[in-house]
Amino acid sequence: MKKVFAVLAILGVFAFGMTSNIFAQDEEYSSEDQTTVQEAPAPAPAPAAVAAAPAQEAAPAPTTQELGTFKTLKIKFIEGGAGFMACVALCLILGLALCIERIIYLSLASTNTKKLLENVETELLENDDVEAAKEICANTRGPIASIFYQGLMRIDEGADVVEKAVVSYGGVQMGLLEKNVTWISLCIALGPMLGFMGTVIGMIGAFDRIQQMGDISATIVAGGIKVALLTTVFGLIVAMILQVFLNFILTRIEALVSEMEDSSISLVDTVIKYKAGK
Repeated sequence: MKKVFAVLAILGVFAFGMTSNIFAQDEEYSSEDQTTVQEAPAPAPAPAAVAAAPAQEAAPAPTTQELGTFKTLKIKFIEGGAGFMACVALCLILGLALCIERIIYLSLASTNTKKLLENVETELLENDDVEAAKEICANTRGPIASIFYQGLMRIDEGADVVEKAVVSYGGVQMGLLEKNVTWISLCIALGPMLGFMGTVIGMIGAFDRIQQMGDISATIVAGGIKVALLTTVFGLIVAMILQVFLNFILTRIEALVSEMEDSSISLVDTVIKYKAGK
């Protein structure tokens, strides 16, 4: 849990700094626009100068592609409103924190199973030293080594007891591997749902303004609908990002579980050979 809180704190500070930078830039752009508007108009040129000057076309406004993808996303995030956009961003931060915690845990859970099994077989079958095999498992990280240790603790009770212990403790380790996966799925589901809710509330606000105006204005309708749909867009982006991480995590869990099952069968076979040789 300490790792989870540390990752959450780091991501929270990063998100807060990024959000503050976004709103600071937005205020800077607004102040620049107001300064431009308040400037005194330039004096009209002389007719001769107007006649001599060539006709120049007005410079086109910068398009979305010219601004850049990241800058465009920042601008659209500000336009979407602080309420639902903050909730969607919180889902992304929490989901990413949980994904990073699971990826770190699964990386630490990986071990060289083939080498571990060879060392255990060597101590049991060749050296007849159960305590040395237990020490090897105790000094090796990962769920497979823990399962081996629990099985070797009951080696004197027979191969059937060892198999039951391995199966039972394998279920415990599987639960530890799948920890927090449900919360990641919740963040994936909440992102689009919050986006849709923001869209619906934004549409209701747009229709309220139409009712107050008493007339359908294309500007009012288009602006309200655009702001309302931005929450849905960012909610879908959050869901897609977290879904990629979730699929990677589930793939790693499936690989570890399959490796645990194969190694458990090999351990039981080794114990049977050990008991038969005594």
